[in-house]
Order: sequence, then C-alpha cells, then structure tokens
Amino acid sequence: MKDEKIIQNKELSIWEALLPVIILVALLAFNVFVYGDDSLGGSNQFILLIGGAIAAIVGIFNKVSFDRMLEEVANNIKSTSGAILILLFVGALAGTWLISGVIPAMIYYGLQILSPSYFLAACMIICAVISVATGSSWTTSATVGIALVGIGGALGISPGMTAGAVISGAYFGDKMSPLSDTTNLAPAMAGTDLFTHIRYMSLTTVPTMVVTLIIFTIIGLNLDTATIPDTESLLSAIEESFVITPWLFIIPLVVIILILKKAPPLMALLLGTLLAAVFALIFQPEVVMGLTQSKDLNLITAYQGVMNSITVETKITTSNEILNGLFTSGGMYGMLGTIWLIICAMVFGGIMDAIGALSKISKTLLNAFDSIFGLFASTVASCLALNVTASDQYLAIVVPGKMYAQAYKEKNLAPENLSRTLEDAGTVTSVLVPWNTCGAYQSSVLGVDTTAYIGYAFFNYLSPFTTLLFAAFQIKIKQLTQKK
Repeated sequence: MKDEKIIQNKELSIWEALLPVIILVALLAFNVFVYGDDSLGGSNQFILLIGGAIAAIVGIFNKVSFDRMLEEVANNIKSTSGAILILLFVGALAGTWLISGVIPAMIYYGLQILSPSYFLAACMIICAVISVATGSSWTTSATVGIALVGIGGALGISPGMTAGAVISGAYFGDKMSPLSDTTNLAPAMAGTDLFTHIRYMSLTTVPTMVVTLIIFTIIGLNLDTATIPDTESLLSAIEESFVITPWLFIIPLVVIILILKKAPPLMALLLGTLLAAVFALIFQPEVVMGLTQSKDLNLITAYQGVMNSITVETKITTSNEILNGLFTSGGMYGMLGTIWLIICAMVFGGIMDAIGALSKISKTLLNAFDSIFGLFASTVASCLALNVTASDQYLAIVVPGKMYAQAYKEKNLAPENLSRTLEDAGTVTSVLVPWNTCGAYQSSVLGVDTTAYIGYAFFNYLSPFTTLLFAAFQIKIKQLTQKK
C-alpha cells in the first residue's frame, strides 16, 4: 500500500470529480428508502455499478481510456482478495463454532457473568483488550464480537447497541496496537516511527475511549430491565440443546494465540474451523445428527453435518424462541452478499481513481484551507471522502498521507500530527460506510445492519471530532521546530 500510485488528471474539474459521488449518494439514499435493510440484498450493489458507469463516462470525456479504468478496477479487486478470503473463512468459522457449542457456551457463561446494566461497557472493554492483543478489529468481531451480540440479544438489548459497543472497543484496540496494519501504515505515510505515532495518538484516542465508555455506562444504567428475558429459562434451553463445558473455550483460545504469534489470519481461521468441527463431533453429536436428520453418527453423516455448517445456512432449534433467532449461521454462503458488495464498491472506487477524481477531491480540500486548523480539517474531510468514494480504509490513509505530508512540513508541524489525523479520521470511520470493505465486513459478521449500529459506534464518529477539537484549541500540536 505504501507504493500505491496516486493518479492525477489535470483535465478533470472538481465538479466532474464530485458528480459520480453526488449521484451515487442520492441513488443509495433512495434505494435504502425503498428497500430498507433489504437494500444489501443486491440493489445497493447495482447502484454502485451505476455510480462506476457515471464515473467512466466522466473519464471518457476527460480523455481517460477504458482500458486504464479496467486496469485500476482489477487492481482494486485484487487488493481485496485477502479480505474476501477472510470473509469466507469467517463464515465457515461461525458455522462450526455454532454446532460445536462454542458460541452457545460463550452466551451461556456470559449470561451468568455480565450484568445488563454494565453489559455495553463490558463489551467495549473486552473487545478493546482482544483487539489490542491481536491488532485486528476484524478478528475481534469474528470471535468474541459474535458471541457478545448473541448475549445482548438474549438479554433483550438492541443488536445495534451491542454492535456499536463491540465496534467501538475493537477499533480502539486496532488503533492502539503495534500489531495493527493501519497503525503501521499511517506513520509510514506521514514519515514518523510506529511508537511515536502510538504515543501521540493516545492523546486523542484515550479521551475519546473514556467518553465513549461513560456514554455506554449511562445507557446501560438506564436500560429498562423489566423487558429483560428470564435468564434461567434461557440457560435451561441452552443446556437442553448443547453440552456446555469450559473445554470448548480451547478453540477461541487457540485462534487468539495464533494471531498473537503473528500467524497468518487465514491459517488461524482455518485451524479454528477444523478444530471446532472435531469438537462438534466429540461434544455435540446430537446436534450434528440433527443437521442431517439422521439417527446414527457415522462417517457420512458426520461429514455432511460439518460441511453443511461450513458452507450453507445452519439453524439450531431450541425450546426458546429468543435463542432460535441467535443460533443461526449463514456459513460461507451467508458471506456472498457482502463479497458481492465489496466487489461492486471496488469497481466504483477503481474507476474514480483511474479518472483522477480521488486526487482531485483531496487536492481541492487541501487548497481550500490556509490555517493550521484548516489543514487538519481538510485532512479529516479527505479521509471521510475517500472512505465513501474509494470504499477502502487503506486508500483513506494512503492518498491523504502522500498528498498532505509536505503541507504539514510547510506549516512546521511534526509528521505525527498527520499520522494521528489519518487514523482518527481514516481508520475508524471506514466502518460507518455500508459499502466500504470494513462496513460491509462488520455488518455481515455481526449480523447487524450498518444503519442499525452507526448511531451507537460512538468511538468511531467521536474520534474525528476529538482530533479537530485538539487542532482548534492548539492542544498537543507538536511542531518541527519550536517558535522563539
């Protein structure tokens, strides 16, 4: 990503660069109004292709060849191949973790440990710790995040609230972990070192985390506990359907240890899937037989039961209606809609890059401001714009990072000012855009629509405001040379 080439086009005007974006946002808004949550079923994907077609027409009028556009689209799709494979493996992991009893066990013990009043705050802290340790918000959501959304649902807490707490904690850890790819990428783009970047970023990130934690605590203390289901009946229903034992936690522990040891994520997810399949046959033979409607567990039925959980939708029926809604998994098949969305988003982003629209928008924002605060504001605006247009958090860091580095030097600002702003605005806001790779991933893995959790991902949308607040009042703005 550090070697990403920024394509410029002097023929292109700012209004031509913005035209595909304006039309795209308008069409998506109308589409969501018509289809609601079902818009992710395919209509949003087609709208992204329409946006790409409009961008292509603008490019052709500005002397950009169609072959060049296709080349950038291919490069964009190629850059997401890792994310697509991870999505497929997460779908497989979710299926085997369900039938092995891992997710039911997490919900079972979580219902006994986590108080509804402090559940949201606890979610955020748990996810922050896991994400700092692993350096990955994606891994955090795919493991403990899924279970926490399930526990929240069993407690009668809105899935959007729980997902917002999970994402807030996961992205705090992602930002502050030296193992995180974006935390390494931002200082590389700005020209500073990793640990200087993390220390300087903590000045805005920790206060934002504290504020978010206070908000979730207040929400939790004001939850209507009268609507919370009887946990005893939930626990009994889980015990009737699954063998619950602490031994099941070996599986997530192995996955987390592999991530900590810097094993490739795909390898960790694959091993977690296979290990869960073995545990399913050992601890949950009745569940596996139920998936194939067989009375005997033999080689064929065991293979079919495990493969079904990995590849297609799996539903485990219990005596409790609430749990029936939680104990479902789409498997790898359930991730195809998200993969489809990412590919279409990459088509739009690739064409926008090829015609020079991304660099034109960033340059215009850079030239619109002259003050130090204006420079910070334009950096934030560029990161947000690229998360919407390029649909990729890495480009939202790389493009402004390359284009703004010299401007920060000219303002006598240390490079860590830029690296911090790139993370505060680029990394964390990616998950708020439904068609961004991060927004699509988190929505799919947690089973919660982006529009449902966006209002509760407080950490993610408070972070850009915090960095702008520090810039406006000149709080901890480090200079290259001290003024005499």
